[in-house]
Amino acid sequence: MLRFSAVGAVICCLVLSRSQLAIHAAATLSPRPLALAANPAEESDGAKAYAANCAICHGDHREGNLPAFPPLLGVVHHLSDPQITELVHKGQGRMPGIPDIQGADLVGLLHFLHTEEETAIKPSGAETAGQPASAHAEAGRDLFQQNCAFCHGRDAMGGETGPDLTRSKTVLADRDGDAISQVVREGRPEKKMPAFNFSAPELEGLAAFIHGQVTAAEENKGGRRGVDVADLQTGNRDAGKRYFDGPGGCTKCHSSSGDLAGVATRLQGLALEERMLYPRGAKSSVAVTLPSGQTVAGTLAYLDEFTVALRDSTGSYHSWQTAKVKYKVDSPAEAHVDLFGKYTDADIHNLMAYMQTLR
Repeated sequence: MLRFSAVGAVICCLVLSRSQLAIHAAATLSPRPLALAANPAEESDGAKAYAANCAICHGDHREGNLPAFPPLLGVVHHLSDPQITELVHKGQGRMPGIPDIQGADLVGLLHFLHTEEETAIKPSGAETAGQPASAHAEAGRDLFQQNCAFCHGRDAMGGETGPDLTRSKTVLADRDGDAISQVVREGRPEKKMPAFNFSAPELEGLAAFIHGQVTAAEENKGGRRGVDVADLQTGNRDAGKRYFDGPGGCTKCHSSSGDLAGVATRLQGLALEERMLYPRGAKSSVAVTLPSGQTVAGTLAYLDEFTVALRDSTGSYHSWQTAKVKYKVDSPAEAHVDLFGKYTDADIHNLMAYMQTLR
């Protein structure tokens, strides 16, 4: 969700990241315990609250802005009302808490998130080529766009963080939807996938859509988007180790027997190379010195030319106008960014070959 200041837009959104959802996946998906709005006035309050706080990131119709911001259509399939309320009030990740959304605004917002929206995400013609036109698959397509596309791509062929489902061993071995349904119902917390609370017909539709995309991918031989592990095993591991220990400067922060021990068993292929080149999610720390001379330190939560914000050791969110404080940021990921202009193709291939030996 989003809140604007007079000097500029501070883009801090309710991004339902895989880490957030994995935490909530273990929680019981309770039925709607809050008294949801039942009259047009309260429903209007919810639509207004959404438009004022959420639409800029998640779209006017809750359709999301992929790949950056996930849809909120269907969010109630994996987050209960108390969980949504906690995220709204306390914030998490890049989202600051907005505790003043209370009363009719909060009840109306929860009701609004429970309502269905006719303006679903419609895939392009290329994305529906070869897709079966059954009623189950049609319903499953909309359900997939609302709940799965953020990770797995709108065509199920892989997204920013989720794997290509058209090449998934589970999907390819599935014959009647049971295997897919089990994964969807139970989630895979170890892989940051949440559990979803879908009905049996919804699960049937979801499985039908995914199988339709498998057929479409098989017919489109030249359109493979995935990267096999073998595609990234062309380098020289000994040369990669020399680069790691020497000109790459990797040992300044990392150790093959310490933080990177076993990394190739946790990450493989493209996921390992992406983490190596740019460690997504690496936390930056910041120390903010106030006009009084007091220093507040914590994990950097937000920074632009107007605002600096952090979360302290208790998890509390603090923000200041940059013009009124001094601050120093320590960002370990910057060392990886600095290497972008220095890497050769051989450096990357060799370093990747070496990283794949750390098991």
